Amino acid sequence: MEMKNATLLTEFVLSGLQCQPEWQILLFVVFLAIYLITIVGNLGLITLIRNDSHLHIPMYIFLGNLAFVDTWSSSTVTPKILVNLLHIGKMITFSECMIQYFSFGISATTECFLLAAMAYDRYVAICKPLLYPVIMTNRRCIQLLVLSFVGGFLHALIHGIFLFRLTFCNSKIIHHFYCDVRALFKISCTDPSLNYLLVFIFSGSIQIFSIMTILLSYTFVLFTILQKKSEKGVRKSFSTCGAHLFSVTLYYVPLLFMYVHPASSEENDQEMIFSLFYTVVIPALNPFIYSLRNKQVTDSLRKVLKRNA
Repeated sequence: MEMKNATLLTEFVLSGLQCQPEWQILLFVVFLAIYLITIVGNLGLITLIRNDSHLHIPMYIFLGNLAFVDTWSSSTVTPKILVNLLHIGKMITFSECMIQYFSFGISATTECFLLAAMAYDRYVAICKPLLYPVIMTNRRCIQLLVLSFVGGFLHALIHGIFLFRLTFCNSKIIHHFYCDVRALFKISCTDPSLNYLLVFIFSGSIQIFSIMTILLSYTFVLFTILQKKSEKGVRKSFSTCGAHLFSVTLYYVPLLFMYVHPASSEENDQEMIFSLFYTVVIPALNPFIYSLRNKQVTDSLRKVLKRNA
C-alpha cells in the first residue's frame, strides 16, 4: 500500500561537491582548467599518434585508444560538475541519469581492459622480443581493442538493465556529483541487494582479472629486465613500464575502494573524493604520464613543433 501511495520520482538533484560558497568559483576554475588540460592533452596525443607513421604500432595504438577513453570518461562527468558549481542545473532527469551512468560505465570498464591489454603488449615486447611481430600483429591488436570496448558495453548494459527494476521514491537527492550506480541504489525504494551483488561480482571480477593480468605481465617483465646486461635497455624498460604501473595504481586503488568494498546505505563524502581520481584527475594525468617518459612520443612532438615554428 505504501508503494502504491508513494510518488515515483523521474527527476533527481545531484548534490555535487559540498563546499563553502566562497570556494565555488575557485573550484570551478580548477575543474575547468583540469578539463581543458584533459581535452587538449588526450586529443593532442591522439592526433600525434595518428599523424606519425612511426607510432602506428600496437603500443601506441593502445595508448591512443586509452586517450580516447579518458576524453570520453571525463566529458561524461566533468561538464556536469562545472554546471553544478555554478548552481545552473543540479536537476537531472532519470533518462539523462541513465545515459550518464551508461556512458561512464562503458568508458571506465573499457579502460580496465585496455590497461590489461597494454600490460600484455609490454610483456610480449620485452620478454619475447623476437616473437613480438608474430604474436602482437595488427589483427591481434584490433581484436584486443574490440574485446575491450565490447566488454565495457556489456558490463554497463548488465547493470543498466537491472537499474530499471528499481523504483525511486525515498529521496530525489543523489549524494554524488554524477549518476554513480551505488549512489542510485541508496535512494531506491526497491530492495537493491541484487544490484549490489551484481556490482560486486561483475566489477570485482573485471578488476581482479585486469589487475592480475597487469601484475603477472610486469612480474615477468621485471625478471627479464633484471637479467639484461645493458644499462640503457634496463633504464628504457623501467621508464616505460614504471609510467604504466604508476598510472594503473592511481586508477585502480580508488576504483577498488568504490566498487568492491561492502555496501553501505549511508552517505559518504569519502566516496566522492575517491571518485574524483578516476573520473577527473587520472584522465588529465595519463597523457603526461605516458608521453613525457616516452622518447618516441617526445621526439615526434619535437618534430611537429619544429615544423610549425
